[in-house]
Amino acid sequence: MMMLRRRTFIAAGPVVALAQQPQPQDPPFVLPESVEMRKGVEYARYGPRAMHLDLFLPKQRATAPMPAVIYVHGGGWRNGSPAAFHRQAAHMATLGFAGACIEYRLSGEATWPAAIHDAKAAVRWVRSQAKDLGIDPRRIGAAGGSAGGHLVALLGTTAHRRDLEGEGGNAAQSSQVRAVAAFNPAVDLVAFGKQTAASIDNSVVSFLGKPYAADPALWELATPITHVSKDSAAFLFLHGDPDTTVPIQQSKDMMAKLKQAGVRADLFTAEGAAHGFFNRPPWYQPTLARMAGFFAITLR
Repeated sequence: MMMLRRRTFIAAGPVVALAQQPQPQDPPFVLPESVEMRKGVEYARYGPRAMHLDLFLPKQRATAPMPAVIYVHGGGWRNGSPAAFHRQAAHMATLGFAGACIEYRLSGEATWPAAIHDAKAAVRWVRSQAKDLGIDPRRIGAAGGSAGGHLVALLGTTAHRRDLEGEGGNAAQSSQVRAVAAFNPAVDLVAFGKQTAASIDNSVVSFLGKPYAADPALWELATPITHVSKDSAAFLFLHGDPDTTVPIQQSKDMMAKLKQAGVRADLFTAEGAAHGFFNRPPWYQPTLARMAGFFAITLR
């Protein structure tokens, strides 16, 4: 039986690459008849390298512009697939939300800050297409898991950091998001850097390109919790309490800091749920419902 409760979790350990993509035990993805899916839409370009997203739109549009959510997959910043959030994006489209499941440059291709440049470019692209797609550019949120949770947490806390925008196009648009749903997110990379021996096998080191001891300022810049301010987006954290890949304490610590800054922050604690739990039975439906309710309120 699924249970929800709060408790303290203290364990810590290295972040390792766990692919966040559809698994055989997941229920199959079926596109609802009321939803249009556009695969492989280009949203940014870096020379010959094009970046793509999968777009989900309700076929029947409301008269008023709709909210939109950017979805960012996990996988230790070095693997994974935009399909990880296809089911959530499709369901949210049945509720009147546009959705964009994005690819981003993984650590095998480019190190930090390439991934956050891509995530911000995706937000700017959606905002630039808002009129044509029937989206309200004032109502854009983001959702992501694990490494993707880290990236959407940065989206929610670094709108003021022009140095993190990158060259992905649509520079006149803002990359700000109003609300973030972060599933088992790595929000305190500095904590991992201080506690973990530097190794190329550590996915955070691979992502950032340097161990913590070599460049602490770099790790701090890439750590969402260091950027929390009164201007941060509203947050919903969804975390399994026995998670040994990213301890739930990371979500709790960032939630506390957001509340201290006067920002809305909530926590959905899944008892007994391991890392990357949200696409698995019995957690898919309750986490989807919690996310949908959160965005319905924060993006209304």
